[in-house]
Amino acid sequence: MIEPIDAAALKARLDAGEDLVLLDVREARELAVCQIEGVVHIPLGELTARWQELDPERPTVCICHHGMRSAQAAQFLLGQDFDQLYNLTGGVDAWAQRVDPRMARY
Repeated sequence: MIEPIDAAALKARLDAGEDLVLLDVREARELAVCQIEGVVHIPLGELTARWQELDPERPTVCICHHGMRSAQAAQFLLGQDFDQLYNLTGGVDAWAQRVDPRMARY
């Protein structure tokens, strides 16, 4: 099952020290503009070849710009037997608006 998670809830879980994988599936040029600290970067186009780099036993939060590509990533990972999947609602754009207003936006 893929659960939506909003920026504030994700921030609270990170602040509480939860061991979450933050999977950012945007392109490198997007990551260069802004990113949430501690992300694992695997562009969506590379995920089918690189998903084994991730631990299916750890909760994984899929992240992109607005939430569409990350939803695709989460759906793919669901098919690879990941069962603790989250999709960041609104993506890094929502994070910038609600959690870190100093973060660059594009």
